[in-house]
Order: sequence, then C-alpha cells, then structure tokens
Amino acid sequence: MKTIIYYFTGTGNSLAAAKTIGARLGDCQLVSIPSLAGSPAEIVPDADQVGIICPVYDLGLPSIVAAFAERLDIRSTGYCFVVLTMGGMGGSALHQMDSILQKHRGRQPDAAFTVRMPGNFVPLYDPPQGKKKEEILALAHERLVEIATIIDTGLMVRPGISPFTSLLKHFLYKGFIKNVQGMDKDFVADEKCTSCGTCSRVCPVQNIAMVNEKPSWLHHCELCLACMHLCPVAAIQMGSKTASRGRYKNPSLSLEDMKKQRGE
Repeated sequence: MKTIIYYFTGTGNSLAAAKTIGARLGDCQLVSIPSLAGSPAEIVPDADQVGIICPVYDLGLPSIVAAFAERLDIRSTGYCFVVLTMGGMGGSALHQMDSILQKHRGRQPDAAFTVRMPGNFVPLYDPPQGKKKEEILALAHERLVEIATIIDTGLMVRPGISPFTSLLKHFLYKGFIKNVQGMDKDFVADEKCTSCGTCSRVCPVQNIAMVNEKPSWLHHCELCLACMHLCPVAAIQMGSKTASRGRYKNPSLSLEDMKKQRGE
C-alpha cells in the first residue's frame, strides 16, 4: 500500500515525525509542502494513503499548510491522516484542518493526532535542553510508533473536543495569519554573523537573500524560525531576549535534511 506524507517543518520535529511514521508504514514517499507552493493547481495524490504532518503555530496551522490543504484533493484517497507536532496545545489546529478539507473537498481526515515535541519559539521562551529535551523526544517517539500502528490498521480516530484551545485560537490566530508574512521585519543578524548563508539555504520558503554578505528578509515569512535555530553561531535574533536563549534542531536530522525541504 503506497503512502504519501506531505510535511512542513522549521526545526525538524515534523520531518522527524514523518520519517518515523513512514519507516513503519513502508512504501512511503515524503513530499515537502514548500516544494509544491509555486503553483495554485490542485494536488491529486497518486497513493492509497495520504498523510499531512506539520507543526502548530499560534494554536492553528502554518499559513503555507492551510493554503496547501485547500489544494489537496483527497476524495479518491483510501485513507487520510493528519499528525500535528506541538510544544503546547494543538487540538484546535486539528479542527481547522478538518474544516478546510470538509469545505473544499467534502471529506474529513480519517484519523487525526497530536504529538508533543520540544517547543522552540525562542522569542517567548527557552527551548528545553538536556535531560528534559531527551525525555520529551523519547515520549514523542513512543507516541509516533503508536500512531503508525493505528494508521497501519486503518482505524478511524477523530480529534477530541477542545473548547479551551478553540476559544484561544479564535482570539489569537486571525492576527497571526494576517501579519505572519511581515513579522520577519523584527529579525536581525547581530555582530556574530559570519556571512555563511546557512539561514538563506535552510529557509523553507526562500524568504532570505544574502545582500552585501548579510541576510535580508523578503517578507513572505512563515515564522518557522529555521533561520534562527539553524544559524551555526546563533547570530539571528528577534527581539531583545533571544540572544540569551538557546537554540533547537531535532537531533535526528542534519542541515542537509532541512535544505531538501525547499525542493531545489
């Protein structure tokens, strides 16, 4: 049974989840959502099963994933599943995905899951480090193996009721989506920048150009923070507090894994 998993990732958590699930399903193709963003055409998967794996941003879907879901035609797909990685809460994002697919394709996913992984929105908090990070990743791996087993057996799993997160999303997410592409105006490269260009190469939506050997943001940002987390010298800041906070990359992935997401 062929499976296609479409994924979007900033720091690697969702790609690591896609790799873990795909390895257990077998005959699985991973396709990055940014690699399909250059066309408005419908996406009709040639697969028996289709999955979507991405992070939760501000209690909802990343902008690029919401737009992708509107184009994805799952009407002829045998089984469709959604897995959302999150540092906090994410049930409201599952309901958002349900609504998009129901509205545009008349069909909801057959199974929907959330997985807690290390949160890493550095402008607000320090990512977990050391033992705490390892414990979160170990529990996430167990959860992903469980999810893969459920998918492999074709079980139906509906998202749970999430009135609190849905209420919070109602107040927070509209502002996020409205402003997200221009939020890169707050990024700066500090004096530690070595002009290596890593930030430009790992940005999944090609939102960074090197101008006079320094990064320049182009205002179609997804706020995934790949540039910030994957800078080898932690030179990219957003606000006054990020310089003193740690950085995070899923330890199972390499920089080359992250660069491939661009589909170049």
